[in-house]
Amino acid sequence: MTEQISKLVPGRVRFQGMVDTVRDKKNIQFVILKDFSGKIQVTVDKVAHADVGEVFSHLLVGSTVIVEGELVKSEYVKMGGQEVLAESVTVTSTAEVYPIGPESNIDQRIDYRWLDLRQEKNLLLFKVQTLFTNAMREFLIERDFIEIHSPKLIGTASESGAEVFKVKYFDTYAYLAQSPQFYKQMAMSGGFGRIFECGPVFRAEKSHSKKHATEFTGFDLEFSNIDSFEDVMKLEEELLTDALKKVKEKYGEEIKNTFGVEVVVPKMPFPRIKLCDLYAELEKRYGYTCADAEKDDLTTEAERLCAQFSKDAYSSEFLFVTDYGARKRAFYHMRKDGVPQGYDLIWKGVEITTGAQREHRYDILKKQAEEKGLSKDVEFYLQFFRYGCPPHGGFGLGLDRITMNLLELSNVKEAMFIFRGPERITP
Repeated sequence: MTEQISKLVPGRVRFQGMVDTVRDKKNIQFVILKDFSGKIQVTVDKVAHADVGEVFSHLLVGSTVIVEGELVKSEYVKMGGQEVLAESVTVTSTAEVYPIGPESNIDQRIDYRWLDLRQEKNLLLFKVQTLFTNAMREFLIERDFIEIHSPKLIGTASESGAEVFKVKYFDTYAYLAQSPQFYKQMAMSGGFGRIFECGPVFRAEKSHSKKHATEFTGFDLEFSNIDSFEDVMKLEEELLTDALKKVKEKYGEEIKNTFGVEVVVPKMPFPRIKLCDLYAELEKRYGYTCADAEKDDLTTEAERLCAQFSKDAYSSEFLFVTDYGARKRAFYHMRKDGVPQGYDLIWKGVEITTGAQREHRYDILKKQAEEKGLSKDVEFYLQFFRYGCPPHGGFGLGLDRITMNLLELSNVKEAMFIFRGPERITP
Protein backbone atom coordinates (compact mmCIF):
# COMPACT_ATOMS: atom_id res chain seq x y z
CA MET A 1 0.00 0.00 0.00
CA THR A 2 1.27 3.49 -0.81
CA GLU A 3 0.28 4.63 2.67
CA GLN A 4 2.67 2.08 4.19
CA ILE A 5 5.48 3.18 1.87
CA SER A 6 5.14 6.77 3.07
CA LYS A 7 5.87 5.55 6.62
CA LEU A 8 9.07 3.71 5.68
CA VAL A 9 12.61 5.04 6.11
CA PRO A 10 14.52 5.63 2.86
CA GLY A 11 15.69 2.42 1.24
CA ARG A 12 14.76 -0.21 -1.29
CA VAL A 13 11.03 -0.86 -1.83
CA ARG A 14 8.75 -3.03 -3.96
CA PHE A 15 5.07 -2.20 -4.34
CA GLN A 16 2.03 -2.38 -6.61
CA GLY A 17 -0.10 0.46 -7.90
CA MET A 18 -2.36 1.83 -10.64
CA VAL A 19 -1.17 4.46 -13.10
CA ASP A 20 -2.81 7.80 -12.36
CA THR A 21 -0.68 10.15 -14.50
CA VAL A 22 2.52 9.99 -16.57
CA ARG A 23 4.51 13.16 -17.33
CA ASP A 24 7.22 12.55 -19.94
CA LYS A 25 10.24 14.86 -20.09
CA LYS A 26 13.32 14.50 -22.28
CA ASN A 27 15.47 12.57 -19.83
CA ILE A 28 13.09 11.97 -16.95
CA GLN A 29 9.57 10.71 -16.24
CA PHE A 30 7.24 11.55 -13.37
CA VAL A 31 4.64 8.86 -12.75
CA ILE A 32 1.91 9.04 -10.12
CA LEU A 33 0.78 5.63 -8.90
CA LYS A 34 -2.19 5.12 -6.59
CA ASP A 35 -4.10 2.53 -4.64
CA PHE A 36 -6.98 2.74 -2.15
CA SER A 37 -4.68 4.19 0.52
CA GLY A 38 -3.22 7.11 -1.44
CA LYS A 39 -0.72 8.19 -4.08
CA ILE A 40 3.04 8.20 -4.49
CA GLN A 41 5.39 9.74 -7.03
CA VAL A 42 7.67 7.46 -9.04
CA THR A 43 10.57 9.14 -10.86
CA VAL A 44 12.27 7.42 -13.78
CA ASP A 45 15.76 8.35 -15.03
CA LYS A 46 15.25 7.60 -18.72
CA VAL A 47 19.01 7.59 -19.36
CA ALA A 48 19.95 5.13 -16.61
CA HIS A 49 16.76 3.07 -16.94
CA ALA A 50 15.61 3.49 -20.52
CA ASP A 51 13.67 0.19 -20.41
CA VAL A 52 11.55 1.41 -17.48
CA GLY A 53 10.84 4.73 -19.22
CA GLU A 54 9.81 2.88 -22.39
CA VAL A 55 7.29 0.78 -20.47
CA PHE A 56 5.66 3.74 -18.72
CA SER A 57 5.52 5.81 -21.91
CA HIS A 58 3.13 3.24 -23.44
CA LEU A 59 0.83 2.79 -20.43
CA LEU A 60 -2.56 4.48 -20.17
CA VAL A 61 -4.30 5.62 -17.01
CA GLY A 62 -5.66 2.60 -15.14
CA SER A 63 -2.86 0.19 -16.04
CA THR A 64 -1.39 -1.63 -13.05
CA VAL A 65 2.27 -2.28 -12.31
CA ILE A 66 4.80 -3.58 -9.80
CA VAL A 67 7.68 -1.14 -9.20
CA GLU A 68 11.02 -1.74 -7.52
CA GLY A 69 13.37 1.07 -6.62
CA GLU A 70 14.84 3.38 -3.99
CA LEU A 71 12.61 5.35 -1.66
CA VAL A 72 14.18 8.78 -1.06
CA LYS A 73 13.29 12.00 0.70
CA SER A 74 12.65 15.05 -1.48
CA GLU A 75 11.52 18.49 -0.36
CA TYR A 76 10.26 19.17 -3.90
CA VAL A 77 7.68 16.37 -3.89
CA LYS A 78 4.29 17.45 -2.55
CA MET A 79 3.02 13.93 -1.81
CA GLY A 80 4.57 13.28 1.57
CA GLY A 81 7.99 14.65 0.68
CA GLN A 82 9.05 11.27 -0.72
CA GLU A 83 9.45 9.62 -4.09
CA VAL A 84 10.57 6.29 -5.49
CA LEU A 85 13.44 6.24 -7.99
CA ALA A 86 12.30 3.36 -10.20
CA GLU A 87 14.80 0.71 -11.26
CA SER A 88 12.39 -1.88 -12.67
CA VAL A 89 8.73 -2.16 -13.59
CA THR A 90 6.48 -5.15 -14.27
CA VAL A 91 3.13 -4.58 -15.97
CA THR A 92 0.34 -6.62 -14.35
CA SER A 93 -2.51 -5.26 -16.53
CA THR A 94 -2.97 -2.73 -19.32
CA ALA A 95 -5.85 -0.28 -19.79
CA GLU A 96 -7.72 1.10 -22.77
CA VAL A 97 -8.76 4.74 -23.24
CA TYR A 98 -11.48 5.63 -20.71
CA PRO A 99 -14.99 5.84 -22.28
CA ILE A 100 -16.10 8.42 -19.67
CA GLY A 101 -14.69 11.67 -18.37
CA PRO A 102 -15.45 14.56 -16.01
CA GLU A 103 -18.05 15.91 -18.45
CA SER A 104 -20.07 12.65 -18.46
CA ASN A 105 -23.45 12.73 -16.69
CA ILE A 106 -24.30 10.43 -13.80
CA ASP A 107 -26.11 7.85 -15.96
CA GLN A 108 -23.17 7.61 -18.37
CA ARG A 109 -20.85 7.22 -15.41
CA ILE A 110 -22.99 4.44 -13.93
CA ASP A 111 -22.68 2.56 -17.24
CA TYR A 112 -18.97 2.34 -16.36
CA ARG A 113 -19.34 2.52 -12.60
CA TRP A 114 -16.15 0.57 -11.94
CA LEU A 115 -14.20 3.33 -13.69
CA ASP A 116 -16.20 6.12 -12.06
CA LEU A 117 -15.38 4.65 -8.65
CA ARG A 118 -11.69 5.33 -9.29
CA GLN A 119 -12.25 9.02 -8.58
CA GLU A 120 -10.77 10.05 -5.25
CA LYS A 121 -14.05 11.59 -4.15
CA ASN A 122 -15.84 8.25 -4.54
CA LEU A 123 -13.22 6.44 -2.51
CA LEU A 124 -13.66 9.04 0.24
CA LEU A 125 -17.44 8.74 -0.01
CA PHE A 126 -17.37 5.02 0.81
CA LYS A 127 -14.79 5.48 3.55
CA VAL A 128 -17.18 7.99 5.14
CA GLN A 129 -20.16 5.65 4.68
CA THR A 130 -18.20 2.78 6.24
CA LEU A 131 -17.26 4.87 9.27
CA PHE A 132 -20.82 6.18 9.67
CA THR A 133 -22.26 2.67 9.57
CA ASN A 134 -19.66 1.30 11.97
CA ALA A 135 -20.21 4.20 14.35
CA MET A 136 -23.92 3.36 14.53
CA ARG A 137 -23.11 -0.32 15.08
CA GLU A 138 -20.70 0.49 17.90
CA PHE A 139 -23.18 2.89 19.50
CA LEU A 140 -25.93 0.26 19.56
CA ILE A 141 -23.75 -2.68 20.60
CA GLU A 142 -22.47 -0.63 23.54
CA ARG A 143 -26.14 -0.31 24.56
CA ASP A 144 -26.78 -4.06 24.37
CA PHE A 145 -28.44 -4.16 20.95
CA ILE A 146 -28.23 -7.45 19.04
CA GLU A 147 -27.66 -7.54 15.27
CA ILE A 148 -30.06 -9.77 13.32
CA HIS A 149 -30.33 -10.71 9.63
CA SER A 150 -33.92 -11.18 8.56
CA PRO A 151 -35.01 -12.93 5.33
CA LYS A 152 -35.45 -10.87 2.17
CA LEU A 153 -37.55 -13.56 0.47
CA ILE A 154 -40.93 -13.56 2.17
CA GLY A 155 -44.20 -15.39 1.62
CA THR A 156 -46.55 -12.40 1.64
CA ALA A 157 -46.24 -8.77 0.66
CA SER A 158 -44.82 -6.86 3.63
CA GLU A 159 -46.45 -3.74 5.08
CA SER A 160 -48.86 -3.31 2.15
CA GLY A 161 -49.93 -5.07 -1.02
CA ALA A 162 -48.28 -2.49 -3.27
CA GLU A 163 -44.73 -1.60 -4.27
CA VAL A 164 -43.32 -5.12 -3.88
CA PHE A 165 -41.34 -7.28 -6.31
CA LYS A 166 -42.93 -10.67 -6.96
CA VAL A 167 -40.48 -13.47 -7.78
CA LYS A 168 -40.85 -17.11 -8.82
CA TYR A 169 -40.08 -19.40 -5.88
CA PHE A 170 -40.04 -23.06 -6.94
CA ASP A 171 -43.72 -23.96 -7.54
CA THR A 172 -45.10 -20.80 -5.97
CA TYR A 173 -44.26 -17.10 -5.63
CA ALA A 174 -42.43 -15.02 -3.05
CA TYR A 175 -41.81 -11.30 -2.54
CA LEU A 176 -38.73 -9.23 -1.91
CA ALA A 177 -39.01 -7.56 1.49
CA GLN A 178 -39.86 -3.84 1.56
CA SER A 179 -38.32 -3.65 5.03
CA PRO A 180 -37.38 -5.92 7.94
CA GLN A 181 -40.20 -4.36 9.98
CA PHE A 182 -42.24 -7.49 10.69
CA TYR A 183 -39.18 -9.49 11.70
CA LYS A 184 -37.86 -6.69 13.90
CA GLN A 185 -41.13 -6.87 15.81
CA MET A 186 -41.00 -10.67 15.88
CA ALA A 187 -37.69 -10.24 17.72
CA MET A 188 -39.45 -8.01 20.26
CA SER A 189 -42.07 -10.72 20.79
CA GLY A 190 -39.22 -13.23 21.04
CA GLY A 191 -37.75 -11.36 23.99
CA PHE A 192 -34.63 -10.00 22.27
CA GLY A 193 -35.31 -6.54 23.71
CA ARG A 194 -33.02 -4.49 21.48
CA ILE A 195 -32.09 -5.34 17.89
CA PHE A 196 -30.77 -3.72 14.73
CA GLU A 197 -30.16 -4.79 11.16
CA CYS A 198 -28.21 -3.47 8.19
CA GLY A 199 -29.26 -4.97 4.86
CA PRO A 200 -30.94 -4.61 1.46
CA VAL A 201 -34.44 -3.20 1.07
CA PHE A 202 -36.57 -3.49 -2.08
CA ARG A 203 -39.26 -1.06 -3.28
CA ALA A 204 -41.11 -1.55 -6.58
CA GLU A 205 -41.66 2.19 -7.03
CA LYS A 206 -41.53 3.74 -10.50
CA SER A 207 -40.10 6.91 -9.00
CA HIS A 208 -37.44 9.00 -10.69
CA SER A 209 -36.78 11.47 -7.88
CA LYS A 210 -33.28 12.27 -6.67
CA LYS A 211 -33.80 10.28 -3.46
CA HIS A 212 -35.49 7.04 -4.57
CA ALA A 213 -34.09 3.67 -5.62
CA THR A 214 -35.66 0.25 -6.13
CA GLU A 215 -32.99 -1.37 -3.95
CA PHE A 216 -31.09 0.35 -1.18
CA THR A 217 -29.32 -0.39 2.08
CA GLY A 218 -31.41 0.07 5.19
CA PHE A 219 -30.25 0.45 8.77
CA ASP A 220 -33.14 -0.48 11.06
CA LEU A 221 -33.57 -0.90 14.78
CA GLU A 222 -36.27 -1.78 17.28
CA PHE A 223 -36.30 -1.82 21.07
CA SER A 224 -38.70 -2.79 23.85
CA ASN A 225 -40.09 -1.35 27.06
CA ILE A 226 -40.51 2.22 25.85
CA ASP A 227 -42.95 4.73 27.29
CA SER A 228 -43.65 6.64 24.08
CA PHE A 229 -42.22 7.46 20.66
CA GLU A 230 -40.23 10.22 22.41
CA ASP A 231 -37.91 7.43 23.57
CA VAL A 232 -37.39 6.45 19.92
CA MET A 233 -36.62 10.03 18.86
CA LYS A 234 -34.20 10.44 21.74
CA LEU A 235 -32.27 7.33 20.77
CA GLU A 236 -32.11 8.40 17.13
CA GLU A 237 -30.78 11.87 17.88
CA GLU A 238 -28.11 10.40 20.15
CA LEU A 239 -27.19 7.80 17.51
CA LEU A 240 -26.84 10.32 14.66
CA THR A 241 -25.01 12.89 16.77
CA ASP A 242 -22.45 10.30 17.83
CA ALA A 243 -21.93 9.07 14.24
CA LEU A 244 -21.57 12.59 12.81
CA LYS A 245 -19.09 13.49 15.53
CA LYS A 246 -16.90 10.53 14.57
CA VAL A 247 -17.15 11.36 10.87
CA LYS A 248 -16.17 14.96 11.50
CA GLU A 249 -13.20 13.95 13.66
CA LYS A 250 -11.73 11.60 11.04
CA TYR A 251 -12.85 12.97 7.69
CA GLY A 252 -14.17 16.49 8.34
CA GLU A 253 -11.29 18.29 6.60
CA GLU A 254 -11.21 15.87 3.65
CA ILE A 255 -14.97 16.24 3.18
CA LYS A 256 -14.67 20.01 3.24
CA ASN A 257 -11.79 20.01 0.73
CA THR A 258 -13.33 17.42 -1.60
CA PHE A 259 -17.07 18.12 -1.43
CA GLY A 260 -17.09 21.67 -0.08
CA VAL A 261 -19.33 20.60 2.80
CA GLU A 262 -18.92 21.42 6.47
CA VAL A 263 -19.88 18.44 8.63
CA VAL A 264 -22.09 19.85 11.39
CA VAL A 265 -22.39 17.92 14.64
CA PRO A 266 -25.95 18.72 15.79
CA LYS A 267 -26.99 19.92 19.21
CA MET A 268 -29.48 17.88 21.20
CA PRO A 269 -32.36 17.67 21.54
CA PHE A 270 -33.35 18.03 17.88
CA PRO A 271 -36.27 20.43 17.40
CA ARG A 272 -39.76 18.90 17.24
CA ILE A 273 -42.91 20.27 15.63
CA LYS A 274 -46.39 18.95 14.94
CA LEU A 275 -47.35 18.64 11.28
CA CYS A 276 -50.23 21.12 11.54
CA ASP A 277 -47.98 23.69 13.24
CA LEU A 278 -45.34 23.17 10.56
CA TYR A 279 -47.81 23.98 7.78
CA ALA A 280 -48.87 27.10 9.67
CA GLU A 281 -45.22 28.19 9.97
CA LEU A 282 -44.44 27.49 6.31
CA GLU A 283 -47.40 29.63 5.23
CA LYS A 284 -46.54 32.46 7.62
CA ARG A 285 -42.81 32.53 6.81
CA TYR A 286 -42.63 31.53 3.16
CA GLY A 287 -46.18 31.84 1.82
CA TYR A 288 -46.44 28.11 1.17
CA THR A 289 -49.92 26.59 1.09
CA CYS A 290 -51.37 23.27 -0.04
CA ALA A 291 -54.84 21.72 -0.21
CA ASP A 292 -56.38 20.78 3.13
CA ALA A 293 -56.73 17.19 1.91
CA GLU A 294 -52.93 16.95 1.71
CA LYS A 295 -52.21 18.33 5.16
CA ASP A 296 -52.33 14.97 6.94
CA ASP A 297 -48.98 14.14 5.31
CA LEU A 298 -45.84 16.09 4.37
CA THR A 299 -45.80 17.20 0.74
CA THR A 300 -42.57 17.10 -1.26
CA GLU A 301 -42.36 20.90 -1.35
CA ALA A 302 -43.07 21.22 2.38
CA GLU A 303 -40.34 18.66 3.06
CA ARG A 304 -37.90 20.71 0.99
CA LEU A 305 -38.85 23.92 2.82
CA CYS A 306 -38.05 22.23 6.15
CA ALA A 307 -34.36 22.82 5.40
CA GLN A 308 -34.82 26.59 5.53
CA PHE A 309 -37.39 26.51 8.31
CA SER A 310 -35.33 24.38 10.70
CA LYS A 311 -32.36 26.72 10.21
CA ASP A 312 -34.43 29.91 10.57
CA ALA A 313 -36.49 28.75 13.55
CA TYR A 314 -34.06 26.49 15.41
CA SER A 315 -30.56 26.93 13.88
CA SER A 316 -30.62 23.19 13.22
CA GLU A 317 -30.17 20.99 10.16
CA PHE A 318 -32.53 18.41 11.72
CA LEU A 319 -36.26 18.56 12.37
CA PHE A 320 -38.61 15.98 13.89
CA VAL A 321 -42.14 16.26 12.47
CA THR A 322 -44.87 14.52 14.49
CA ASP A 323 -48.67 14.04 14.58
CA TYR A 324 -49.30 12.86 11.04
CA GLY A 325 -52.73 11.71 9.90
CA ALA A 326 -53.53 7.99 10.02
CA ARG A 327 -54.29 7.81 6.28
CA LYS A 328 -50.64 7.58 5.13
CA ARG A 329 -49.13 6.00 8.24
CA ALA A 330 -48.56 2.25 8.55
CA PHE A 331 -51.27 0.18 10.24
CA TYR A 332 -48.80 -1.00 12.93
CA HIS A 333 -48.17 2.51 14.29
CA MET A 334 -49.74 2.95 17.72
CA ARG A 335 -52.47 5.61 17.79
CA LYS A 336 -53.50 7.89 20.61
CA ASP A 337 -56.85 9.64 20.18
CA GLY A 338 -56.60 8.62 16.53
CA VAL A 339 -53.16 10.19 16.01
CA PRO A 340 -50.28 7.88 14.99
CA GLN A 341 -47.54 7.92 17.63
CA GLY A 342 -44.65 8.45 15.28
CA TYR A 343 -42.54 10.91 13.38
CA ASP A 344 -40.45 11.69 10.33
CA LEU A 345 -36.94 13.05 10.71
CA ILE A 346 -36.06 15.67 8.09
CA TRP A 347 -32.39 16.49 7.47
CA LYS A 348 -31.46 19.31 5.11
CA GLY A 349 -34.92 19.17 3.58
CA VAL A 350 -34.93 15.41 2.95
CA GLU A 351 -36.83 12.81 4.97
CA ILE A 352 -34.31 10.26 6.25
CA THR A 353 -36.39 8.36 8.83
CA THR A 354 -39.88 7.26 9.69
CA GLY A 355 -40.08 6.10 13.28
CA ALA A 356 -42.85 5.23 15.73
CA GLN A 357 -44.08 3.44 18.76
CA ARG A 358 -45.66 0.25 17.43
CA GLU A 359 -49.04 -1.13 18.34
CA HIS A 360 -48.25 -4.28 20.34
CA ARG A 361 -51.78 -5.25 21.46
CA TYR A 362 -53.15 -8.01 19.24
CA ASP A 363 -56.82 -6.97 19.08
CA ILE A 364 -56.07 -3.33 18.25
CA LEU A 365 -53.37 -4.25 15.74
CA LYS A 366 -55.71 -6.70 14.00
CA LYS A 367 -58.41 -4.03 13.78
CA GLN A 368 -56.00 -1.46 12.30
CA ALA A 369 -54.83 -3.99 9.71
CA GLU A 370 -58.45 -4.66 8.76
CA GLU A 371 -59.06 -0.93 8.32
CA LYS A 372 -56.27 -0.88 5.72
CA GLY A 373 -57.62 -4.03 4.03
CA LEU A 374 -54.53 -6.02 4.99
CA SER A 375 -55.74 -8.59 7.51
CA LYS A 376 -55.18 -11.56 5.17
CA ASP A 377 -51.80 -10.32 3.88
CA VAL A 378 -50.39 -9.89 7.39
CA GLU A 379 -51.99 -12.89 9.06
CA PHE A 380 -48.61 -14.50 9.81
CA TYR A 381 -47.34 -11.22 11.32
CA LEU A 382 -50.34 -10.83 13.61
CA GLN A 383 -49.50 -14.18 15.20
CA PHE A 384 -46.42 -12.60 16.78
CA PHE A 385 -48.68 -10.65 19.17
CA ARG A 386 -51.08 -13.35 20.37
CA TYR A 387 -48.84 -14.56 23.17
CA GLY A 388 -47.74 -11.29 24.75
CA CYS A 389 -45.39 -8.61 23.48
CA PRO A 390 -43.82 -5.65 25.33
CA PRO A 391 -44.40 -2.02 24.26
CA HIS A 392 -41.76 -1.20 21.64
CA GLY A 393 -40.76 1.13 18.83
CA GLY A 394 -38.08 1.80 16.29
CA PHE A 395 -37.09 3.38 13.01
CA GLY A 396 -35.28 2.80 9.76
CA LEU A 397 -32.59 4.83 7.99
CA GLY A 398 -31.54 4.65 4.36
CA LEU A 399 -27.72 4.62 4.34
CA ASP A 400 -27.54 5.83 0.76
CA ARG A 401 -29.84 8.77 1.44
CA ILE A 402 -27.87 9.58 4.60
CA THR A 403 -24.66 9.65 2.52
CA MET A 404 -26.30 11.82 -0.14
CA ASN A 405 -27.38 14.33 2.50
CA LEU A 406 -24.14 14.28 4.45
CA LEU A 407 -22.04 15.09 1.36
CA GLU A 408 -24.80 17.20 -0.27
CA LEU A 409 -24.81 15.21 -3.50
CA SER A 410 -27.34 16.05 -6.19
CA ASN A 411 -28.70 12.50 -6.53
CA VAL A 412 -28.79 9.30 -4.48
CA LYS A 413 -27.30 7.53 -7.53
CA GLU A 414 -23.96 9.10 -6.64
CA ALA A 415 -24.14 7.80 -3.06
CA MET A 416 -24.67 4.14 -3.96
CA PHE A 417 -22.04 1.60 -4.94
CA ILE A 418 -24.38 0.38 -7.69
CA PHE A 419 -27.72 2.10 -8.30
CA ARG A 420 -30.94 0.27 -9.02
CA GLY A 421 -33.95 2.11 -10.44
CA PRO A 422 -36.93 1.52 -12.75
CA GLU A 423 -34.68 1.64 -15.83
CA ARG A 424 -31.43 0.44 -14.25
CA ILE A 425 -30.63 -3.23 -13.62
CA THR A 426 -26.98 -3.27 -14.84
CA PRO A 427 -24.06 -3.24 -14.27
